[in-house]
Amino acid sequence: MTGRIIIAMLVAIFLANAAQAVIKIRITRSTEAKLPVAIVPFGWQHGGEPLPVDVATIIADDLARSGLFEPIPFDSLPSRPLRHAQIDFKDWRLLGTGSLVIGNVTPAVDGGYVVEYQLYDVLRSKRIVGFQLTASKQAMRRVAHRIADQVYEKLTGIRGAFDTRVAYVTEVAGADGKARYALAVADVDGHNEHVILDSAQPVMSPSWSPDGKKLAYVSFESGQPRIFIQDITSGERESVASFPGINGAPAFSPDGRHLAMTLSKDGNPEIYAMDLRTMRLRRITRNAAIDTEPSWSPDGRSLAFTSDRGGKPQIYRVVVEGGRPERLTFEGSYNARPVYSPDGAKLALVHRDDGRYRIGLLDLENGALRVLTDSELDESPTFAPNGRMILYATSDGAGSMLAAVSQDGRMHQRLAVQTGGVREPAWSPFRN
Repeated sequence: MTGRIIIAMLVAIFLANAAQAVIKIRITRSTEAKLPVAIVPFGWQHGGEPLPVDVATIIADDLARSGLFEPIPFDSLPSRPLRHAQIDFKDWRLLGTGSLVIGNVTPAVDGGYVVEYQLYDVLRSKRIVGFQLTASKQAMRRVAHRIADQVYEKLTGIRGAFDTRVAYVTEVAGADGKARYALAVADVDGHNEHVILDSAQPVMSPSWSPDGKKLAYVSFESGQPRIFIQDITSGERESVASFPGINGAPAFSPDGRHLAMTLSKDGNPEIYAMDLRTMRLRRITRNAAIDTEPSWSPDGRSLAFTSDRGGKPQIYRVVVEGGRPERLTFEGSYNARPVYSPDGAKLALVHRDDGRYRIGLLDLENGALRVLTDSELDESPTFAPNGRMILYATSDGAGSMLAAVSQDGRMHQRLAVQTGGVREPAWSPFRN
């Protein structure tokens, strides 16, 4: 198969209508028993000046979106305490809630805000945790997400991932009717979208650096695929792979020192690892088949990848320092696009079943494969940094969009834009 044909196949897989707009998230299915939680509107007394964001609403929306909690509507709250002395725990116990969040916002001397919150165990009438955070006007949404993260962790024992971001690719019709593509980054709830790259040619395969400061991606802006690394804040970027043929599927190593990629510069698509300090390449695979879509294990010692060396696309694993690739998937005739869970115990992947492409989860200890979704065309799975959710792209009659499913398959979400669609998601690491 020639490089030009493979590139055309990659573009065909990628192309789907998408748009630049705030992502709207809705839970489409949840079989988990949700825990009632009360978030009281935060106090704010500072003349007639409104707060830039509603902190309590953001916290409630984050917790509801997790699928584990059911925030009590504000108009159903028995009271609106702002301090411990104002809490009548009997009223909250009658409401059936086990957890209560209260808070206050006051002006900071530098023109920002001081946000204070308390989390209570209603049944024991006891404070669980309380924090005070200072933020500028622009950072208030992030403060609310951080509070939601802390509440989530205290109540579940799992680190929250609301204060994270997602990169994705959109496509819209320009004024001339031609497609325009954009690589964008937004908060995980769809707000604060920032376009990293706007192009008349396709953009593919965004991959986060471990520190969350850079993105590697593939751009066709020169007519051929090239791999770039771009600083999200400054916008500065560098072309790191522009060899003849395919330059695709970049993936940062866990320590950020290497970039795995697919190159066909030697005539066949193979997996390579580039040392980003010296830009030297190391070839990882050697086979007449197509090897692509590398994914680093969390310890950085091995790569999972897609290969048709057995006749059909399946998932293999190879030790980076050298060794014979090991086949990991045996169920079904098509398994592709592997990505490691943060704990390294599982792989999310695209599994074809009865002609449908769905998201599956492979247990690396026992080899069991579980299908998590039931749609027709799913692709590009990416884990939340806490491993709780898997974000992916999907398509239906309404176009392309993002969706999410919990690792146990019990909770499903749809994330759609107002017009068109959105593809190629990549969930960021935890933010410092």
